[in-house]
Amino acid sequence: MLAIVVTVPANEVELASDALWSLGVAAIEERAPHGEAASPTEDHFVELWTSLGDNVDTVTNAVTKAAEGFPARWRWRSIEQDESVAENWRQHAVPSWIEKDFVVVPAWLSPQLGSGVLRIDIDPGSSFGLGDHATTVLTLRLLRRTWWPGATVLDVGCGSGVLSVAAAKLGAPYVAAIDISAGAVESTTRNAERNDVTGAVDASTMPLHEVEEQFDVVLANLLPPVLVDLADDLRRVVAPSGALVVSGVLAKNHHHVVEALAPMRVVDTATREGWAALLARH
Repeated sequence: MLAIVVTVPANEVELASDALWSLGVAAIEERAPHGEAASPTEDHFVELWTSLGDNVDTVTNAVTKAAEGFPARWRWRSIEQDESVAENWRQHAVPSWIEKDFVVVPAWLSPQLGSGVLRIDIDPGSSFGLGDHATTVLTLRLLRRTWWPGATVLDVGCGSGVLSVAAAKLGAPYVAAIDISAGAVESTTRNAERNDVTGAVDASTMPLHEVEEQFDVVLANLLPPVLVDLADDLRRVVAPSGALVVSGVLAKNHHHVVEALAPMRVVDTATREGWAALLARH
C-alpha cells in the first residue's frame, strides 16, 4: 500500500492535515519522528502518514503538484507499506481520561468503567482525532466547565466528531459540526450514531462564513493562523451571552490569537503539555 508521509513543524499539523484532506487522502495518522517524543514546540517536527485509499494515482499526482506550493519547511516522501502495518496504531490506543468521570474510548475497546462515568466511543475512521491530543482534552475540559443545560453548539473543524459528540452527550439539543473534509463529516456522523446522539448532531462541509445563526457555545480547535483568519466569523456566530472556546495554540505564544478575538475577552485558560485552550466571552 502506498503512503505519503509529510513532515511538518508541530504547530502546523492541522494546517498540513487540512491541505492533505483537500487533496483527497483517505486517512491521516500523526506520528513523532523515529526516536523522538511528541512536543508542541515550533522546532519539533511531526510526521503525517496518509492513506491514499482507492484513488492512489489521482491523489499521488495531486500531492506531487501541490507540493510545489508547500512551505519549504514541509518535507514529503512516498513509501510502500503493508496494509496491516498502517492499522497497527489501533493496537496501542488507550482510553483518554478528560476528567475522573469523563473518558473518550477508542470504539474497538471495551474497558470496564465505574458507574457515573461520561463515556464517549470514537473511531476516527478516515479523519483525525481520537480525543487524546492535549488540545482536544483542554477543549473538552473548558466545554464542560462552561456548559449549561440547553446550550446550542457549533464545532468548527469537527474532525472525527469528538467535541460534537461530547457536547451532545452533555445534553446539547443541537450541535452543528462543520469541516472542510468530507471524510470528517462522515466520521462525525458515524460517531454520533455510535454514541446515540444522531438527532442532535448535524455534520456538514458548510464554510464558517456561510453560517448565519448564532450559538451559545462555539468550539474551534484549530491552528493559530486559521483562528486569526476566522476570528471575525468566530465572534459573529457566538450569541451575545455565549462562549467561544479556541485551542490549538501554544501556552507561551498565543497573544496574537487573543488580539484577533478582541473585543471578546479571554476569561479562562487551560494548559497541558505546552498547549493552551482559551475561553472567551463578549
